Amino acid sequence: MYDFVIIGGGIIGMSTAMQLIEVYPDARIALLEKEAGPACHQTGHNSGVIHAGVYYTPGSLKAQFCLAGNRATKAFCDQHGIAYDNCGKLLVATSEQEMARMQALWERTAANGLERTWLSAAELREREPNITGLGGIFVPSSGIVSYREVAAAMAQRFLAKGGEVIYGAEVSALKEHASGVVIHTRQGQEYEAATLIGCSGLMADRLVSMLGIDPGFIICPFRGEYFRLAPEHNQIVNHLIYPIPDPAMPFLGVHLTRMIDGSVTVGPNAVLAFKREGYRKGDFSLSDTLEMLGSPGIRRVLQRNLRSGLGEMKNSLCKSGYLRLVQKYCPSLTLKDLHPWPAGVRAQAVSPDGKLIDDFLFVTTPRTLHTCNAPSPAATSAIPIGAHIVSKVQTLLASQHNPGRSLQAACSVETVHAAFTR
Repeated sequence: MYDFVIIGGGIIGMSTAMQLIEVYPDARIALLEKEAGPACHQTGHNSGVIHAGVYYTPGSLKAQFCLAGNRATKAFCDQHGIAYDNCGKLLVATSEQEMARMQALWERTAANGLERTWLSAAELREREPNITGLGGIFVPSSGIVSYREVAAAMAQRFLAKGGEVIYGAEVSALKEHASGVVIHTRQGQEYEAATLIGCSGLMADRLVSMLGIDPGFIICPFRGEYFRLAPEHNQIVNHLIYPIPDPAMPFLGVHLTRMIDGSVTVGPNAVLAFKREGYRKGDFSLSDTLEMLGSPGIRRVLQRNLRSGLGEMKNSLCKSGYLRLVQKYCPSLTLKDLHPWPAGVRAQAVSPDGKLIDDFLFVTTPRTLHTCNAPSPAATSAIPIGAHIVSKVQTLLASQHNPGRSLQAACSVETVHAAFTR
């Protein structure tokens, strides 16, 4: 029997495992991951940006985690010899309306304690000759890294401390009892843990449901599609180039991202995926689709965002529409410059009343703690998020010494307010 079992080998699970074993060095701890290695889903399919914390409400948990995570990620990379590039981010306004929105971001970055520089159109052109805009904000602390490498290094550190990582272990059933949790896998394995920690991303709601609990939310998968620019354009930008986000849209918009391998990607958009892990346009699961369409919350989200959703679908199917989003600030690019690149899938938690949950969401029972929503930028914030989860585990262990609580009475859903406002 293990003292702790963590489910999920993405960067949040690995960060939690790495920090948990430091707090409980004598504990027997295992991490179960269904794939053959770490970071095979959200962690390994993102843009690799080390975010600065531009968009978040000052003082919110998101702002605090991102600022701390930016520093902690770079320090971790320095300690483990992982390459990263502190290239900085440029937010570019291409209209008077966006200039007004940019002023609000300027004030927010100040309140969040970020170093930044306001650029005129001429100063923007001097920094980025291939980028067109009326003005911009330069945030020097943003960078790029391979989060696959970061997660793999976290796994190695966990193993070096005596932890155990078990790959090829897809959880199929959970049974909680008074002194622990029995874990069954599709591969026929059975494990038992005194305390279980779920960090299962795209499968978070299903993991909670295995305990016979209504999660109170459903995961809606959104596929973010990318293109990579032709190699001759690897020097087209010197920084990360982001548009000024539209507050009416749930996502940040298509941006140009320098990658740690020297290439430049364009993306992502955000289209509904008809499979939980639907990375390709043709990926389809009838059961996943019926589950989504059967959810009142997801139906409300689709209704409220019908126009923008159809626009995203159109741009997904028609590359020229996608290109126009980029040509707003980089007019020299053409269709032939956009080469295929692997997509990512974002696990978006949706409430029954049709709201996209932007807060940190935890579900607890006497013997389990589930991280059900770790909002973007979770990869940047993985180290402080992992520390937060470990602190919640310590609280859970303290509550386990109260024998008067029944399983059902002790179940709780907690939303930790992050106050995300674009």
